[in-house]
Amino acid sequence: MESSQGRMYESHAYVLAVIQPKQYLRDSRPRGDPVVQAVGESHFTLLELVPRSGARLNPQDRVSIQKDSQTKIDHVKRRIFYEDLIPESTAELSFVIELIVTKHEHKFVQFFNEAKPITTRMHSLQLLPGVGKTLMWALLDERKKAPFKNFEDIAARTKLQNPKKTITARIINELKEDVKRWIFARPSRRSDDERRQGPR
Repeated sequence: MESSQGRMYESHAYVLAVIQPKQYLRDSRPRGDPVVQAVGESHFTLLELVPRSGARLNPQDRVSIQKDSQTKIDHVKRRIFYEDLIPESTAELSFVIELIVTKHEHKFVQFFNEAKPITTRMHSLQLLPGVGKTLMWALLDERKKAPFKNFEDIAARTKLQNPKKTITARIINELKEDVKRWIFARPSRRSDDERRQGPR
């Protein structure tokens, strides 16, 4: 979703991992508060969230991050990037994104039905992993006959055997910032220097 100023924001997110406060050898009491690494449902924004005291959260939990909502999340601490993810979050990411893609299948099927050329030589369908010119033309020809109904319909009518995993792979590439164009995820808007510096 976008606000009236055109800025993307998330209303819900999926938990990737909960980072517990550190414990020190001389003091068994934890220092600081737990934080949650999560991915937004609408624009796949990677976020660091602060849970409410005593809230129990597990990977793949869907949580509201809207202000003044009755939720397990107290507030959004900051936006993070792929290199900020802990190993547990990285391992969970593809499962969670595939969960979101499955839930919002219509939105992504709509992309296959409405995707347009970027230039005279490049079509936005070709930004998907494994989609070359031959498959692109097959997708375009089939959607002219009738709009695709779902992922299963795309797979049955073309040689793109697993559209869900194709979309998931593209989203992960966008989160890794290994792309020049963003289709599904919120653009990073970071300079090349900032990306090279790594976690902040």
